[in-house]
Amino acid sequence: MGLLYSEPYQVPFYETDVNHNMKLPQLLSLALQVSGRHSLKLGVSDEAIFEQYGLVWVITDYHLDIIRLPRYAEKIRIETEAISYNRLFCYRNFYIYGEDGDKIMTIFSVFVLMDFETRKVHPVVEDIVSVYESEKIKKAIRGPRYKALENASDTLYHVRYFDLDMNGHVNNSKYLEWMFEVVDFDFLKGHVPKTIDLKYVKEIHYGSDIVSRVETFDKTTKHEITADGAVHAQAIIEWQEKE
Repeated sequence: MGLLYSEPYQVPFYETDVNHNMKLPQLLSLALQVSGRHSLKLGVSDEAIFEQYGLVWVITDYHLDIIRLPRYAEKIRIETEAISYNRLFCYRNFYIYGEDGDKIMTIFSVFVLMDFETRKVHPVVEDIVSVYESEKIKKAIRGPRYKALENASDTLYHVRYFDLDMNGHVNNSKYLEWMFEVVDFDFLKGHVPKTIDLKYVKEIHYGSDIVSRVETFDKTTKHEITADGAVHAQAIIEWQEKE
């Protein structure tokens, strides 16, 4: 296990949904911000590794286990650690604690280093990851197998300027937003996610037309984000009834 880093946060009004829960896309963005400050504290900020190596961090996978979502105005704590890495992949956990101190969510994430110019995955640089004191492992940690959707309903979206991040491609949280938006409104009012597996396959750029595809099986939804017929992201979400 690696060095722990944590920050407090109070959930603002504009980051909550109609159920008064924190929106998950915003929570993922917050988690990444906390991990960025963790790296900054250890001397390996995004700016430092880009200037020295021409590399940027890219997320490939998430797995979320959710007991409950943070609530409006709740004072939560986000704790993170870079737990392990191998030749290509780095693994980081985030733990979300409620105002009462109980853990309410765990987010497992997979990162790779990408060459900014070639847009290709770069082998892990030991000088970058050594400061986290995480374990070096040989095997890759595999997520679920995502099958192609066969009877999905499709919704078209157009990639806009504010959908992009500082690397010039669609922000990671935007994919999850597109996935949530195609789920029935009444279902969303009565349910919250229990587990989420999310995989990023390819980047999406400004001006693209994307299709958010969903299949529903009782309390499970399966998702694809496609552009020009190619899959760019996939997800499986298990839902639970809202308390």
